[in-house]
Amino acid sequence: MDINTDTKFDAMAKARASVEKDAKADAGMDTISNKNIDAGMSADTNASGDSVHQKKKTNLSIGNLILFAAIMGLTLYAVFREQDFDQIATSLQKLSAPYLILAVVLALFFVCMEGTMIWYLLGALGRRRSGLLRCISYSFIGFFYSGITPSATGGQPMQLYYMNKDKNTLADSSVVLMTVAIIYKFVLAVIGTLMLIFWYNPLRDYMKKYFGLFFLGLALNVILVVILLAVMIAPNWMKGIVSKGESLLVRLKIFKSSGKRREKINGFIDGYQDAVQFLIQHKGKVSFLVLLTFLQRCSVFFLTAVIYKGFSQNGTPFLTVMLLQAAVIIAVDMLPLPGAQGISELLYCRIFAGVFSAANLMPSLYVTRGITFYFLLIVSLLVVAGNSVYRNIETGRERQTMPKAGNPEQGRTSNLA
Repeated sequence: MDINTDTKFDAMAKARASVEKDAKADAGMDTISNKNIDAGMSADTNASGDSVHQKKKTNLSIGNLILFAAIMGLTLYAVFREQDFDQIATSLQKLSAPYLILAVVLALFFVCMEGTMIWYLLGALGRRRSGLLRCISYSFIGFFYSGITPSATGGQPMQLYYMNKDKNTLADSSVVLMTVAIIYKFVLAVIGTLMLIFWYNPLRDYMKKYFGLFFLGLALNVILVVILLAVMIAPNWMKGIVSKGESLLVRLKIFKSSGKRREKINGFIDGYQDAVQFLIQHKGKVSFLVLLTFLQRCSVFFLTAVIYKGFSQNGTPFLTVMLLQAAVIIAVDMLPLPGAQGISELLYCRIFAGVFSAANLMPSLYVTRGITFYFLLIVSLLVVAGNSVYRNIETGRERQTMPKAGNPEQGRTSNLA
């Protein structure tokens, strides 16, 4: 828990630094039309720094992709090992096409709903710079980078980066993403708690020896929600606790003494105060977002039940299938694995073994997990790639309209214009 939390603080701090650095570089580029050769030299310096910065980000992305590919390879090997592919192919052919289409729509709805909430919150702040489709693209970008990074630490920083590139202020973007994250975790924690209170015995019977993993996942989500609420309600008190906790870990030689770490944590806590003010001032809008988030979460639970019916399965109530899928998600949500690969497939097979017939269990896993993760990851990759192409085209157009740095006459013409 401590390691993952520290990683999230570090990721957000790096995202803020990256956005601020890029903003300064952009400002340097904007002054070229009003300066001469000296401005050109400054731009060259900024370009050199940006090149190094971009190289570091590229190396990090390559490392994450290698880790993701390795885990995916091991997962696929474990899942497909000793399987009867002829039987699986026969079972997949029996899957009803309308149910499959509905499942795909539900998966896309899940990601698009987050983008809709981002768009809604930006509008509530009154300074929206991105349209609905652009906000939905932020959601796909976040899904992709969350899917390939441990503990999903890469999603929010990349969303913050692209939102700022589209002229949304860093403060507004941070408040929006923090609010979405808080509500997301809150809803998941509430669902898990209600399941534990009102559905304890069936849940224990279905999960068997993996019931403890559900407890762990729920506990981590509840602890995170409590920490976020404490950060929001009593930031100074929380800073004191964090400081004492860090000092203890340093004395135990678990962490090395680091002033930068404490600075990052304090900055992260201070940053949440903007989100606090937003939540206080827009209670009605926040309540609406809680409802939207609940519907978003239920769409994934409903998807598994749709696949269940698509394979013409009977005997288990629709709601039970949805609750079991919720249990799987809650159990693995906080685990430090890219996309929760491996453990998600294992839990699905163990929990749904008494729900699907033996012939349809593995095909249902391939379809459900394939749609909710791998299909969405591919779509998200296409969005990321398309976004990069779009930005490269826009950058090329901007450079064509800029006067050359080494031509003073052109600079003076631009000034007169």
